[in-house]
This record gives sequence, C-alpha cells and structure tokens, in this order.
Amino acid sequence: MNRLSGRQALAHGTTQATVPVAAARAARRIAQGTGTLIGAAALLAGLSGTAHADDGLLKQAVGGPDGLTITGGVRARVEGIDGQFRPDKAKDDVMFSLKTTLLVDYDGGPFRIGGELWDARAYGQHHDSSAGTTEVNAMELVQAYVGLDFKTGDKSEARLTAGRFTMNIGSRRLVARQQFRNSTNAYTGVNFVWKDSKGDQLIALWSMPQQRLPDDAEGIRDNKVVWDRESTDLQLWGAHLTKAGIFGGVMEVYGFGLDERDSPDVLTKNRHLFTPGMRLYRKPKAGQIDWDLEGAYQMGSTRLTTSASDMKDVSVSAYMIHAEAGQTFKSSWQPRLSLDFDIASGDQAGSKRYNRFDTLYGARRFDFGPTGLYGPVGRSNLLSGGVRAEAKPDKKSDVMFMYRALWLASRTDSFASTSVKDGKGNSGRFAGNQFELRYRRTLVPNVLHFDTGVAYLDKGRFLTEAPNAPQTGDTKYGYFDMYFDF
Repeated sequence: MNRLSGRQALAHGTTQATVPVAAARAARRIAQGTGTLIGAAALLAGLSGTAHADDGLLKQAVGGPDGLTITGGVRARVEGIDGQFRPDKAKDDVMFSLKTTLLVDYDGGPFRIGGELWDARAYGQHHDSSAGTTEVNAMELVQAYVGLDFKTGDKSEARLTAGRFTMNIGSRRLVARQQFRNSTNAYTGVNFVWKDSKGDQLIALWSMPQQRLPDDAEGIRDNKVVWDRESTDLQLWGAHLTKAGIFGGVMEVYGFGLDERDSPDVLTKNRHLFTPGMRLYRKPKAGQIDWDLEGAYQMGSTRLTTSASDMKDVSVSAYMIHAEAGQTFKSSWQPRLSLDFDIASGDQAGSKRYNRFDTLYGARRFDFGPTGLYGPVGRSNLLSGGVRAEAKPDKKSDVMFMYRALWLASRTDSFASTSVKDGKGNSGRFAGNQFELRYRRTLVPNVLHFDTGVAYLDKGRFLTEAPNAPQTGDTKYGYFDMYFDF
C-alpha cells in the first residue's frame, strides 16, 4: 500500500514511518491469534473424547442435558485497502477485527428458550476510516427468545418465536443474518415458520429491526458497549412462501413492508415501503444446468432527506433483478461456471417519483464480493454482468474467481454503495471492472478453517471523473479470516 504524506500521516495520528508498521502489527496480531486458535482447537478436540459428533466442542467439554445446545465461534480478520473509492475516507486503511459469538438454546419440547451474544470489534483503523456499525457492535445480545414448536400434520410442523432473533429468508437478498460482515442484522418481534416434508415453507414476521449502537465515530473507534435500540418507529413485516417442484426447481413468492418515522433521537426519511417479489431457482448439481432468477418491485413513499424541514412525501417506484445460469461439470474438482446479471434501479433526475431501490436488510457478499473496508457494489443504481468460476480441489478446500463489469442504471444518482455522484450526469455510466479471487480451506473439520481473498476495482470513467470521486487510483483490497468454531 502507498505511504501517506507527512501531513496526512499526522492527521491520522501517526508518522510516515509508522504507517507500514501498523500493517505489520496487524499481521502479527492475526498470526498470534491464529496460533492461539489452533492451540485451543487441539486442546478442546482432545477433551471432547468420544462425545456425540453433533455437539459443539464447548457442549462436549461442559456437558449438559439433552435438548441443550451450546455453540459459538471466533473469527479473526485482517484486511487492507488501497485506492479508496469512497469520498472523504482514508485513502488506504488496515484493520484487525474480531467477531465472537455464543449461542445457548434449550429445547424442552415443545417450548424453547435461547439467546446469542455477538461481540464485534475493530482495531487499528485510521481516524477517517470507513469502518462503522457494520464492523463494530460490541457485546450485543442479538438473540433472546422463547419459542413454541408443534405439529400441524403427519408430515408438517410449525415454529413460533418471540423476542430478539436473527433470520435468513429466501435468497437473503432482502432479509439476512450476516456471515461475512463483522456485525449482523437482528430483529425484535415475532416470527412464524411452517414447513412440510416436501420442502414447502411459509414464513411470516413482524419485527422492529435493531438499530446498532454506538453509531458515532468516537464510540466506534473505542468499541464502546451500548445496548442496541429497537422501537415501533422502525418496523419490518412480511411473508415469504417457498414451493418445491416448480419447473424442476423451487419457487419463492414474498412481500416485505418497511415503516419508518422520526423519533426524538433519530431523524429519518420516513420510508413506507412495500416490496413484493418472486424467485425461481435450481440448486447446482454435477452434470446439470442450474439457475437463480429473482425480481422485486418496490412501491410506497419516502422523503428525499432526513432534514426536519423536509415534510414532502415522494412516491416510490423502484426494482431489482438478479439472473444467474450455471453449469457444474462431472469432475473430481466439481468445476462450475456461471453467468451473472444484476440490475437495481437508481433515482432519475427530474422524475416525480423516487427510483432508488432499497435492499432493506439483505446481504450482498455472495453476489458482489467482499464488504468490510471494501464493498463498492450493492443493489442500488447498478447495472452489471459477469462470469464466475468455482472449483473444489479436494474435500477440504474450494476456490472462486469472478469478474464483473459495472455501470450505473441512472447516471444522475450515486453509484451502488460508493456515495460517488454526478447530479448533472456528465460523467457517464461506466463505473469500471471488478476482479475477485477467494480461497477457503478446512484445517480441523467442524473446528478450524480459513478464508482469504483479494479484490481489484479497475475504476472506469464515472469513478474517476465524477465531481466527488477521490483521485486515489484503482482500488486494491485483501483479507484473511481465521475461524474457530466451538
């Protein structure tokens, strides 16, 4: 990565000589953490003896009654970025982060009770880093619930859960529990899940999304512990139906609503959105073609700013489409090639409606590449096509490469997740080319594995000529994750 100028280094609270040292220190931290994780894994694996293979290492070590589940994990990550694409953020940055989770669930049949602690912290990032609440949410009880499980027929069952919870729904593009990201989306309310033996499923929920705190720069830098906020000022509700055996695959139909209003502490855009959608997919399998087709339309109303003086509600008309077709070949490496296409509407200058698609509480890493300090691509004002290649060299590893070409759906709106904008539309539509490479390997089955990858954003005309585009050159990014599951 490029060294900072003397003036820039002082602004970051460091000197020219210490900038590369910060990266070295972060690398040493991950190396030390890796050694600790490997040692702990070996110790707990030895202690587990002949305990039931389905139990986690912690449950095997401490024991407990039938119906008790105790699982957790620690992920240590070091990541770095050079050639920042965001305006007014550090040109280059290095960050070491830790994600620690602990889930305890007791299923007494038919009643359940459980909770999960999620601790997300970050260290070493620059003063003007892009790191925010997606990287830091220290010591948060993201789940604390009671539940009731019951039969609805000979081959069907249902589950009712109330309290704090996390959820993955459908493709995870609109409602998700984060995996790559350091912190996660979580919800407080009620959800109902029904499913049968054929693979059909119905999900319904009403919730108040948890608003992660702290959200100020100083609190984030200090990894301050603050209880996340939920209230009826922000509500997410909806239903999702899965039907198996449609066109040789699976069909999903859904509708999600989001209602938001100002509170004494938080000013909002007063979004009132309804997002219906449909998905058809067929899972990858050796020797056959697979596909994933999803489309969603968004309607309702919003305000253009969060200003207290902005009282005008604007109608919403936005959409998102994902289309993917792949082929897995019969080979020991199980290679798969796919073509991917995504479009998500952006706001049009002069339009009487608001056209920028809101991805609600979805995840994006699996479609658009790493997030964290990176993450330029998201489901807003995007037109993109690409090709993906995947393979499994052996039973313990997999590798993936993806290329994407990137355009703006609307030349007058900010591009995807970059905050780069040309309101006059004079910088064209082409945002650039993105290249991504990822490798994952299991070291100790069900206990220890790592995930590492790089991404390169070859900036196009828009990301170099737009009025607020940072003149930092192309973006380079890399990360290394070590996971210890217990």
